[in-house]
This record gives sequence, C-alpha cells and structure tokens, in this order.
Amino acid sequence: MDEIEPVPAPWQLKGTVYIVSFLSKAGQLPDHAYSPLERDSPYASPAGSGEHRGGIGQFQVIRYTESPVGAYDELIVCPGSFNYETEEDGRRKTKKNARISRIYVSQKYTCWNGRKNWNIPKHLARFEWDELDGGAKGVRVYPHDTTGDPSESRANNVPLFQARFTPMRWTPSFPLSLSWLRYVGIDASLVQPPLPAGEGSQGELPGTDRWCRIMPAQSTKLASLAWADLSQKNEQGELTSSVADENFWPGLGRWQLALQMEDAVIDFAEGAYWDAPKTKL
Repeated sequence: MDEIEPVPAPWQLKGTVYIVSFLSKAGQLPDHAYSPLERDSPYASPAGSGEHRGGIGQFQVIRYTESPVGAYDELIVCPGSFNYETEEDGRRKTKKNARISRIYVSQKYTCWNGRKNWNIPKHLARFEWDELDGGAKGVRVYPHDTTGDPSESRANNVPLFQARFTPMRWTPSFPLSLSWLRYVGIDASLVQPPLPAGEGSQGELPGTDRWCRIMPAQSTKLASLAWADLSQKNEQGELTSSVADENFWPGLGRWQLALQMEDAVIDFAEGAYWDAPKTKL
C-alpha cells in the first residue's frame, strides 16, 4: 500500500465545479447530513460543536483535474451555518459560520490531507460519470462508509447521491469569483470542529484535536447556469439512493438551478487553528 505523505497548505486546485444552493432550516438536519463516523462523535453534537443555524446551504460536485495530490472527484454537503464558541479576553463568545458536514473524495491522498489540514470530514467514495446529450453530465457517488464495515475498505453497491447537470441553452458564460461575496457582507469562511479518527483500511481517516477556520476561494472566467436534476430514482421510478428523500434533501424539489464553473481555480490557504474554550463564562 502506497504511503500517504503530508501535503500542507496552501493548495491550489483546478477543475469543474457544480453548485446547487438551497435554504436549510435551523436544527432540521436529516440523518444523512453526516457520515457515520462523524455522526456518532462530538463533531455532530450540538453540545460539543454548536447548534445548526441553517441559512444558505450548498451541494458541490467537483472534478479536480489538478491538485497537489493529483486529480480526484468530490461531493460536498454544506447545510448552512452552525454556532460555535471561541475564547477572547478570557470570555466565551458565540459566533456563526458555514460548515461542511459530509464530504466524499475519490482518492486517499486528499482524504488524509483534507482531514489533517483543515478538519474537512472527508471519506472515500467511488464516482461514476455519464456523458449525456447536450453537454449534460450525470454522476453517482458510492461511499465506502455506508456498508457497515468500520474499515471502509470498499464502496457500497448503492449510491448515496446521484444528479444530472444540464447546461442552459443560449445563456452566455460570465466571470465569477466567490470572494466577491465579502463585498455584500457575506462571510464565506468555513469553521470546522475537531475530527474523530477512523479505522480506514488505507490509513486515510486521521483525527484532529483543534478547531480550524478556512476561507476557500473559487473563481473562473467561464461560469454558466445549468439545471440540476436531483432525483434519486431510476427510470422505473424506484428509489436507488440509500437516503429516504427522493430529491436527496428534505423539502427540495427535483429540479434546481445550478451554477457551473468550468476551468475554475480553487484555493485553500492555511487555516487558523485554536483549542476549544476552557472558560465557563
């Protein structure tokens, strides 16, 4: 088995990004918002890691063509913001930021480094892609952590997530940088709690013991609009996903507006780290 080498931040990556945004209701997370390892740990505990506050959430599917650890695919579930506590001048303060609750990647090197560098709760999955008519893309994600095997040694035969992205016809592409959100008062930073260690068969599931704040950057000269088909059913109308929600997330309709970022540049800087507050006030 190839040894996993640490690749510290900063990272710059390139690829195609598909983003679906949705409104997440505070405190109403489905069971599949977390992977089993994190769900059964303080990472998902409101008492240990803060209450879910909801707001604007996102699914992202990314095909990285370049990264410091090679090409890979990724599925991100970010269900909005969470409260968390910091210690400033000897007193506790409650803040709120977005958090990735569940995420899958297609190779072990980014899995280990993403967990270690930024507390991103990555797990392995197999990604299957379809090239469809009209430039559409289909994707199915088969996790390693839904088989009941704590070593996560193989992909499940049942997908957790599937989607189809179809470009809107006759709509022009345009430049876009998500860093522009700060000019309208939106803090797009992620604040991630410490991670539990897993028993991954490839040594890909390290734990961490400090909090981490990171500001990812995504930009492209070729952003465009697309339709996302989030149906988790097959052509016979049978649910094929391991989740109970027919459009993956509670309350979501089948068809969602998506943002497609081709030839995107994604930057992950070094995070800011701190220990959990020890003061009582």
